Amino acid sequence: MMVAKQDARVLVRLLLTAVVVTSLTACNSGESTDSSAAPPGEASAAGASDGVKEQLSGTIPIDGSSTVFPITEAMAEEFQGGHPDVRVTVGISGTGGGFKKFCNGETDISNASRPIKESERIACDEAGIEYIELPVAYDAISVVVSPSNHWVGCLTVEELATAWHPDAQGKLSNWNQVRSEFPDQGLNLYGPGTDSGTFDYFTDAIVGDEGASRGDYTASEDDNVIVQGVANDVGGLGYFGLAYYEENQGRVKALGIDDGDAANGNGCIEPSTATVENGTYQPLARPIFIYVKKSAVEEKPEVQAFVEFYLNAQNRGLVAEVGYVAIGDSLYEKTRARLNERKIGTAFPEGSTVGVKLTDVL
Repeated sequence: MMVAKQDARVLVRLLLTAVVVTSLTACNSGESTDSSAAPPGEASAAGASDGVKEQLSGTIPIDGSSTVFPITEAMAEEFQGGHPDVRVTVGISGTGGGFKKFCNGETDISNASRPIKESERIACDEAGIEYIELPVAYDAISVVVSPSNHWVGCLTVEELATAWHPDAQGKLSNWNQVRSEFPDQGLNLYGPGTDSGTFDYFTDAIVGDEGASRGDYTASEDDNVIVQGVANDVGGLGYFGLAYYEENQGRVKALGIDDGDAANGNGCIEPSTATVENGTYQPLARPIFIYVKKSAVEEKPEVQAFVEFYLNAQNRGLVAEVGYVAIGDSLYEKTRARLNERKIGTAFPEGSTVGVKLTDVL
């Protein structure tokens, strides 16, 4: 499905290129052209407010969260379609790994599935790197099993904590230890590594202490590795961002989560765009971010143009296309204001978004 979507974007780009070629031909023949025919994203990225398209070139290095990667990759593909002399590179080092590179001056933008930590803020401060924190979407961490697993459709927060708690290491290895009604079946865990923001958020929201997790599980910063492991293991249990579940429906099965709070809906709530938007998928719905180096925005026109493209409301369809939930209009305006005002620092001094509403802090 991911390939099909990329192919679709390539087809759209080719069609847009054909439109541009046709328009240029019309210009050369003296015919009038309609500037409104330009693609919305290109118009924004090119700074169409002054009616003059800027010729951009250069490289924009990006790294960080695998959760945010699908959005940034989609934005990069579309942006480069309108600016072929700009090269956007998007790596996957996990949120923590991305911040290491960002605060070391190796990247202009860092993808992050959690807010920047105090230790990372200190590292950036010591390197003289100021950053602008920009929420770009909502995610729902999806807890998944193999489709061959027919005994579970839902877990409570307490059961998840039982399975993943540090005290379970070397002791809890069977599904019937999670719930006595479950069969005598080995339990094999798959999850993000410790450099992942998803790992930080999950342990904070489920275990109750960020970073607290058993270590005897298959860990990877690449969510595709987790998908592969769970899909081929009837006793497997794993978690990753919503986009990877959306892309792999049929290979893995998402479980409902019961947080025991009727205010968030009764019983088991499954991850979806609808349950993120209505606030019932708790506690595993969360905002995700990009962090932009202030000096790069000010000194590299291609970075300014790319971030404007990223935050253009007309490009929100790309967020949904890759499986995430776009933030609403008012939050988009506040996020764009943070960019335009060059507002540096974080709105999350405690380093956590568990139980925090963006509307309360932006």
